[in-house]
Amino acid sequence: MYFKNRMVFLWSICILVVVTMSAQNEQQRISVVGNDFVSAQNETVIFRGLNTSDPDKLEIQGHWNKSYFEEIKKWGANIVRLPVHPSAWTRRGKENYLNLLDQAITWSSELDLYIIIDWHSIGNLRTEMYHNDIYDTSLKQTYDFWRTIAVRYGDNTTVAFYELFNEPTTFNHTLGTLTWEQWKTINEELITIIRANGGKGIPLVAGFNWAYDLTPVLNDPIAAEGIGYVSHPYPQKREKPWEAQWTADWGFVKETYPVILTEIGFSGPDDVGAHMPVISDESYGDAITNYADEHEISYVIWVFDAEWAPRLIEDWETYKPSRHGTYFKKKMQGYSYD
Repeated sequence: MYFKNRMVFLWSICILVVVTMSAQNEQQRISVVGNDFVSAQNETVIFRGLNTSDPDKLEIQGHWNKSYFEEIKKWGANIVRLPVHPSAWTRRGKENYLNLLDQAITWSSELDLYIIIDWHSIGNLRTEMYHNDIYDTSLKQTYDFWRTIAVRYGDNTTVAFYELFNEPTTFNHTLGTLTWEQWKTINEELITIIRANGGKGIPLVAGFNWAYDLTPVLNDPIAAEGIGYVSHPYPQKREKPWEAQWTADWGFVKETYPVILTEIGFSGPDDVGAHMPVISDESYGDAITNYADEHEISYVIWVFDAEWAPRLIEDWETYKPSRHGTYFKKKMQGYSYD
């Protein structure tokens, strides 16, 4: 009788393990080889996905659930970017916020979506002056955030990328000064902390001018292996024709290092939330996606939300695409990842 119960118990454990493993779809570790993101089989991986809004916002509004991620997957995404605002991280508290990220990782793993965790601040991390109070952070908090992420998710293959700081800017020096050498030192310190604490994801480094300008990389790249660079080439950063200017400002980096555009998108001048520098039309959509496809550059569209702009959806009940959403949904569903 004891033996029979013991066998039933062990068999139950085996079933539980199998079910757990199948629910947690183990994804391949993404790494950097040359100027590409690659899978464990050394195959080039190009990411195309959507930004969520802050998980804290979504949870407060009742939209933080698996169906939200399922809809993102239906749009053709293979990656999601999670923008973590320092103010939300502070207000909710570390452990409570990590619980949200745990949920996102579970849902994304089950749907075969990779994740970018983004420390979503805008401003000057050196002077600790920011574009708005919601972005307020400090060097110490930023270092601790990435130590926390590295310890908790360092071995998790779903969390493929660590975007170290969303959009560095001095805002025409109204937020103080920041040289590339200073910014480079801060990012190298962050990468050291991440890796010393077991973080195996790929650090992503943004350039100046609200994460648009990567020209300093030409002569003074970040002194670290296995990283990628970020640009946010919104339409009004440059005037038409864009392509040659994009190459000069950030596209040239792809000749040597992997590049991912973690925010792109457009908004018509009369659309909800239209603002600088995102105002444009479908011609921008054609230009940026064609440029990215031609150069094998990954991109993530801003933002899968009905309020934040440029918004991809108009309502939460049906996820009806906006004008900008209609364009990018069709574009993303046209890719094949086989």
